[in-house]
Amino acid sequence: MRTLADALRTLLYASGFILFFGWIALRLRAYDHNFGFTLPGGVRPIGAILMFAGAALAILCVATFVIRGRGTPALFDPPRQFVAVGPYRYVRNPMYIGGFFLLLGLGLYLRSPAIVLVVAAIVLACHLLVLFYEEPTLRHKFGETYQAYCLAVGRWLPRLPRANARMNPGPAA
Repeated sequence: MRTLADALRTLLYASGFILFFGWIALRLRAYDHNFGFTLPGGVRPIGAILMFAGAALAILCVATFVIRGRGTPALFDPPRQFVAVGPYRYVRNPMYIGGFFLLLGLGLYLRSPAIVLVVAAIVLACHLLVLFYEEPTLRHKFGETYQAYCLAVGRWLPRLPRANARMNPGPAA
């Protein structure tokens, strides 16, 4: 029953997140004329691929948080269990990466320089959030388990986990 409640809350939060960032992205299109150009039409297929790949990755991450983390991906309603499976086995922040790809893909698909530029600002803001809030919070909450995870898995760049790293993710692995 708790998983169902977590899933419903997650659906609510994810819907709000998507609507908010979608609204921002579409509002940014009004500034495209300030650049004096649009992106070439050839970027549209790349944008479509990035959108679908980003959405798939984000959905997989959300499902992993609900099922294995027993919680939601929201900062104010985080998972109760440490999650180091699925996409989190290869990179520490795959949900952000999925979101970045989704927004960048939308910008490319719409041929919007304003959206593409703002994605760069969002990436920087998320990086600072991760450095100064999320990682210290997770270190405090999960201690040595999280520290070992940080040593074994890259923050932004996917890589195969090192076989010799001591990573004991507990029951969520």
